[in-house]
Amino acid sequence: MSQYILTGYVENALAGAEYDKLEDGTFSGRIPSCKGVLAFGKTLRNCEDELRSTLEDWLLVGLKLGHPIPIISEYDLNKEPTYETMASM
Repeated sequence: MSQYILTGYVENALAGAEYDKLEDGTFSGRIPSCKGVLAFGKTLRNCEDELRSTLEDWLLVGLKLGHPIPIISEYDLNKEPTYETMASM
């Protein structure tokens, strides 16, 4: 498990991405475990970049609005954060 929780989540989510080449030669990509995360690009690389950006935006909005985020690998972003006092730092 990565020490950077969001980075680890994004990388593991993207590892499960599915890509298709469309009839016009462009590409579509989606992450089945993350409902609504879908992107398109002229090249596969462009599609991958767009999918990463879409996933990051989807995560930020979901976290801000308190939507349940799917658990991917060992990454559970639904846990309530714990806070420590400044004195402990």
